[in-house]
Amino acid sequence: MGFDASVISGVVGFIGPEFGLTSIQIGWAVGSLTLTATLAMLISGPLSDRFGRRTILKVAAILFAVSAIGSAIAPTFATLVIARMIGGFGVGAALIIAPMYIAEIAPPKMRGRLVSFNQLNIVIGISAAFFTNYLILKWSQTDAAWVQTLMIDAHAWRWMLGLETLPAVIYFLGLYFVPKSPRWQIMKGQVDEARSTLHSIYGEEETEKQIKDVLKSLKADAEKAKVKLKEIFHPALRYVLIVGVVLAILQQITGINAVFFYAPMIFEQSGIGTDASFMQAVLVGLTNLLFTILAILFIDKLGRKPLLIIGMTGITIAMLVLAWGFNSATYELNQNELTSLELPAEVEAKASALVGVSFSNDVAFKRALEDALGSEYTSRYQTAFLTAAISINPTLILFGILGFVASFAISIGPVMWVMFSELFPLRVRGLAISFAGFINSGVSFSVQLVFPWELAVLGSSITFLIYGIFAFAGLLFIWRMVPETKNKSLEELELQLVRKSS
Repeated sequence: MGFDASVISGVVGFIGPEFGLTSIQIGWAVGSLTLTATLAMLISGPLSDRFGRRTILKVAAILFAVSAIGSAIAPTFATLVIARMIGGFGVGAALIIAPMYIAEIAPPKMRGRLVSFNQLNIVIGISAAFFTNYLILKWSQTDAAWVQTLMIDAHAWRWMLGLETLPAVIYFLGLYFVPKSPRWQIMKGQVDEARSTLHSIYGEEETEKQIKDVLKSLKADAEKAKVKLKEIFHPALRYVLIVGVVLAILQQITGINAVFFYAPMIFEQSGIGTDASFMQAVLVGLTNLLFTILAILFIDKLGRKPLLIIGMTGITIAMLVLAWGFNSATYELNQNELTSLELPAEVEAKASALVGVSFSNDVAFKRALEDALGSEYTSRYQTAFLTAAISINPTLILFGILGFVASFAISIGPVMWVMFSELFPLRVRGLAISFAGFINSGVSFSVQLVFPWELAVLGSSITFLIYGIFAFAGLLFIWRMVPETKNKSLEELELQLVRKSS
């Protein structure tokens, strides 16, 4: 899932010039997957209640493979978007059902750590996508015979997308090695099957206690009607719903998927060039992986709330650093730099009008560049001109991005999904997590869609400042409102949190 979602980061720089895309169209190419993931989140929870957690995850794996193949051979922008949207249905299902499944099978003292393994695997996929994008880019620049035979030199971005078929197949096969959710089995009256699964995890005494607790919870709801959406808005659930929804919004409104899905583009804004931007994107993936592992180690020791407070503080600081760094940049093209770009004569002649002109921000420079070159040439050569003209501290930008990713990965990245699996009562858990996930994915889609437009219209500095303001507001909310849930069974949390809200 992580590979599918983030592999597009290496593609946007190629498909823009190839298909002649605007900033909003680039946003659609990236965000289309999240749009259908948002729709999938509405139905995946209820579908998993009916058909089982594992069955829905197998369907998601098939959708990943179809999306990978379709994206790789897409002849037009429209077909590329459609293929990505197919994968989005798999992303939405996996994002909701995997942590739910793990929470339902994990012992309370290990639940946070085990649910976080879901996030860890997503992060491994993200890191793998950044790394394979970089490798394919480097291969495409060589004269090796096998590169030309496979047409990697001419179709690098298609190979980036098509490679996702491999993890999709591995995911599908791996699902045959996990048992069904024991809590789902009990819901379906398959108590003996659930007992067998639980016994392999807890031992006999604890198994009977777990079965008794689940049966008691289900019996209390037995005479109630089928769960409907309006039930999650019941006054008794108001507190947990508010916490869940705010965490869902906060995880995305601070810009994490703008960074993951546009990492090379962001680094290109700092003038380091395409190759270096892909390499630094690999560092983003590795940082994300390292700090996700640290979150897994500490989530059941320090607790959910302390990690959230630490992480949101770091996110706020990192975004302010990025805003200041880009605000300090200046842009001026001199003749030597222009000549060294080795551009076509027509482009160099048009760009000569910008030589010696100083710009105080990236928006003004890009607009002047488009006025001089036209939209087609600007789309093709913008990175080269940024690299030549910008005066900025790229180390500060790298520090800010890596600090942001580290803070996210050790806190709200994995912790939000752990808390989703803990906050809501069993009877409405599938529907409630789908609802919160729907909001989370909807905000993610909006962030991904408008990010290229924000860079073009507002500029890098203001864009990151906005994310920093959202992070600070989220920090205040977490400090005052979010409960601690570590080392408590799901049934204990239900009694505590629902009673608190009534």
